[in-house]
Amino acid sequence: MDLPVVEELETFMSISKENRFAIEFNISEDVVKALDIMGYIEPMTVQEEVIKEIQAGKDLIVQSKTGSGKTAAFGIPVVDIIDREENAPQVLVLTPTRELAVQVCEELADIGKYKKIRCVPIYGKQPIHIQLRQLKQRVHVIVGTPGRLIDMIKRKNLDLSAIKYLIIDEADEMLNRGFIDEVESIIKRVPDERTTLLFSATIPDRIESICNAYMKEPKRIEVQSNETPIEEIRQSYMEVADDWKFMRLKEIIETRQPYSCMIFCNTRAKVDSLIEKLNVGRYSCAPLHGAMVQNLRLKSISAFKEGQVQYLVATDLAARGIHVDKLDLVINYNVPNELESYVHRIGRTGRAGEKGEAITFVNVHDMAQWKVIQKFIGYQVPKAKATPVVQGLSKSGNTNKPEFTPRKRVKKHKDITRLRINGGKKKKFRPGDIMGALSN
Repeated sequence: MDLPVVEELETFMSISKENRFAIEFNISEDVVKALDIMGYIEPMTVQEEVIKEIQAGKDLIVQSKTGSGKTAAFGIPVVDIIDREENAPQVLVLTPTRELAVQVCEELADIGKYKKIRCVPIYGKQPIHIQLRQLKQRVHVIVGTPGRLIDMIKRKNLDLSAIKYLIIDEADEMLNRGFIDEVESIIKRVPDERTTLLFSATIPDRIESICNAYMKEPKRIEVQSNETPIEEIRQSYMEVADDWKFMRLKEIIETRQPYSCMIFCNTRAKVDSLIEKLNVGRYSCAPLHGAMVQNLRLKSISAFKEGQVQYLVATDLAARGIHVDKLDLVINYNVPNELESYVHRIGRTGRAGEKGEAITFVNVHDMAQWKVIQKFIGYQVPKAKATPVVQGLSKSGNTNKPEFTPRKRVKKHKDITRLRINGGKKKKFRPGDIMGALSN
């Protein structure tokens, strides 16, 4: 009866000995076990430079591009250091978007699942009573957007008295979105005896002033991104009139047959219009834009990342902060209005050493903006060769398109059992009653 348990323990110990996070940073067994499952065996550059400094309790200013592995860089040491017996939140992470808050929270929860670390996302457009109920339980890490966090603090629903780590993620994007005043307000309400970690792709003057005002002798670390440079992503463009874009899109889809593809539009209306056309053709697709309610946005992202949906049609909302592994193709259905948006869009593909491809549709009216974008990135994007017409493809949408087989859903926490007991003080349940019943 005991043999399988012994074999499992021996296997885990042998894996842990090979994990460099355990060897170089002395990370605890509970955290290393989770890292093994997540595939974190060798630390990335930003993780090698940041983890030891966090363990030493230093304030850090880390200049690092999106996709460099910074979430794990602060997540691994912080989760390892957290006292899981403490009831009040010990870590506060600020993010500029709701999607990024959920993504960071999920990764920290995965890192700390065997240590039983509880992480809660706090963001707008979600019913506040749900978040209040979560905060009444033991919470170790809070990841949130500045607006909703300020609201919680003013209502006195959020206790920050035990915060030991304040982490500001994507600080430059906070500035771009006008959240920097809220960020300063939150910083002033966090205990002075804390470690402050700031991560940003760039360090504008306003961010610099915040660092000088609220951080204690911070160490600066600049890390080159592990994300594929945009000139190494196979880029091309097509001159296409608006009326023929959908026809070209289908031709590309059916000749390249990507398993996963992101299609970017400039407006919510264009996303919805394209989704309707794809649904008529029975393509596996999901929309993502700011007018959608939050639970539907998260559902679209989750379905796409898990391989349940083949095409994600999105506005620039999804161009930053959402990471998808093994994304085959990015199609710019519209030329972006912002120069940086082009870089963020195509940067979703070609990550972690994978090959990536990006195709941009350019009509006559977009040509001037397209030339400015090429000058901005310092790269002359070649014109795509004519796509061969697929046999059976017609303007009406009748086509012999390849079938898409969704991936089977993988349960992340299938080896963990959670019991929920609908009872407590109001029903005169004492902790001893519950423990006694479980023991018996």
